[in-house]
Amino acid sequence: MPKLTLKIDADTYRGTRVGVPNLIAQLRRHGAGATFLFSLGPDHTGWALKQIFRPGFFSKVSRTSVVEHYGIKTLMYGTLLPAPDIGKTCAGFMRQARDAGFECGIHTWDHRVWQDDVRTADAQWTVETMHRSHARYREIFGEAPRTHGAAGWQMNDHAFVQLDQFGMAYSSDGRSQLREDGRLADQDAGPHRLSAFGKPLSCVQLPTTLPTLDEILGREIGGKLIDAGKAADFLLQLTREPRDHVFTLHAELEGQKLAPIFERLLAGWRAQGYELVSMGDYYDSIRNDVLPILPISWGELPGRSGEMIVQAM
Repeated sequence: MPKLTLKIDADTYRGTRVGVPNLIAQLRRHGAGATFLFSLGPDHTGWALKQIFRPGFFSKVSRTSVVEHYGIKTLMYGTLLPAPDIGKTCAGFMRQARDAGFECGIHTWDHRVWQDDVRTADAQWTVETMHRSHARYREIFGEAPRTHGAAGWQMNDHAFVQLDQFGMAYSSDGRSQLREDGRLADQDAGPHRLSAFGKPLSCVQLPTTLPTLDEILGREIGGKLIDAGKAADFLLQLTREPRDHVFTLHAELEGQKLAPIFERLLAGWRAQGYELVSMGDYYDSIRNDVLPILPISWGELPGRSGEMIVQAM
């Protein structure tokens, strides 16, 4: 059976408290595996207003109804409202995912700060930030994290090296390159290892191979406007031909307002013959494969503003 890995990013305080429990219940109804990746420090979502001058920011905001999905209160954290410490106040919600049998891992310490600053950060800042999230994860779960998935698919060479220092065998920090219609630009895209500072790294990267819902909703693709009623069918068309995939979803979106779309996806992927798995399950299935070693690469993807880590072709 082809595997479809469900990678869940919990970016915010609200997403962790509301979206995570909703997704746990939904996934259990479908007997689906998944990996929950948590932001473990303060929620400075309000600082996202700094992005207003980034090309494509306004179009994404208007397409995906940011206020509706994230809530006006969340959008004021770090500005008009103090930033809640997600790890301190939501530890019980995180442990619910583990106790329900789902794999858990690190998303970041502070989602907003990591996404904005890590690309140009030096080794000291990068390592200290990653150790902070690693320590908080151990405090919450009583064990070391097995995996990681970078906020905003933003990393730097020091961060990739640190994954090896943590002993993480696999992570999902980047994307496979996509065409405007959502199809993979390289049909051989998938698990690989990276090289940093001229040396190959051990940690296997499991890149996201499908567009996310917020990248397709409200866009005209192939002459059709992709609205909430068409989004599931659009993604299911991309997975019609069986192959392994990684899909990134968000506790703030699929765990709340976009849950009906995710419900259709779960049923549709089952009907297409996919096994719905965690990152760890996927890694176990390919761990003995000979994987390509690729350079760290940056690029843009349709429907998302700014550059991110993309798999080199």
